[in-house]
Order: sequence, then C-alpha cells, then structure tokens
Amino acid sequence: MLRKTLLGQAKGWGIGLGLILAAWVDISAASSTVYRVVDERGNVTFSDSPRDGGEALELAPLPGLPRDYAGEPEEPTASTSPGQPFMPYDHFQIRSPSAGEEVGADTPVMLSITPRLRDDHRVQLRVNGELSQSALHSDVFWLANLPAGRHRLQAELMDSQGRQQHRTNAVTIVVAD
Repeated sequence: MLRKTLLGQAKGWGIGLGLILAAWVDISAASSTVYRVVDERGNVTFSDSPRDGGEALELAPLPGLPRDYAGEPEEPTASTSPGQPFMPYDHFQIRSPSAGEEVGADTPVMLSITPRLRDDHRVQLRVNGELSQSALHSDVFWLANLPAGRHRLQAELMDSQGRQQHRTNAVTIVVAD
C-alpha cells in the first residue's frame, strides 16, 4: 500500500515537473536571441549563442492575417463573378483587397474559392502581370515591400499538371506613400 502511494506521488511530481519544464522551454524559446556571426572569410552564419563576437539581431514579428479573416469565402455576387471556372470550382476570385482599395506596402491577398481548393490543385499570384508568388495550395498570399503606386493583382488556378486553368478578374490596388 505504501509503495502504491509513493508511486502515485512520484507520478504526480513527474507530471508537475514536466509541466513546469514545458512552460520554461516555451518562455525561453519565445525570448531567445539570434546572433549573426561573420567569419574571417566573410561567411555569414546565424546562431542562438553569442560566439566569436556575434551581433545580436532583433527579428521583426511574422505577419499574420487580419482578425476578420475567417477562412470562409463570402457568397459570390453577380457583379464580381470572374466567369465560369473550370470544373470542379463554382467560384474563384480575389476576396481582399477590393478594387481601388488603399493598402500598405505589406498586405495579405485573400481568395474566395468554392468549393475548397482540391489537394492536387494550386494557386499562384501575379502582380502587374509578373509572377509574384509561385503556385501554392493556399487561398491566402502575403505581399511584402510593394512600392507606392497602383498595382494590378490576379490569381491563377493551376491543375495537378501545373497548367493554368482559370484566372481571376484583375483587381487594382493602391499602395500608399
């Protein structure tokens, strides 16, 4: 009986210690610093320890999606329909930003695809006719460092062989100075 009680207490302590250790690892990972080290030949490496006079770097946070992005497409409207997409899609268009919208130099581009994108299909994004982001299995893209001015966005739907099957209507946005 005493042995069972001691084993039960040891398991409880082990779980508690494990939770404390996990929290400590999580906190230390969040507060870790990255160091940039340049060797005598000019080679640059990055490390989590300050060796050989490494320079501590402050990393910018990764961009996130807007709070109002729910991941569900809005209902299509007749005025914004991009035409008849190839089967099996009923709807394929740029959901956000909207035409004429003023955005910052870094902005998400969210698509509306109904039904959801098949596993073997991809989407690529073009900015001003040039390929901006290669084909991904995603309905959200992130544009970064766009210069000020007007930009034309279009998404292309690619089939399993990498062939373009459909293109959204162009959406022109304005990047503020």
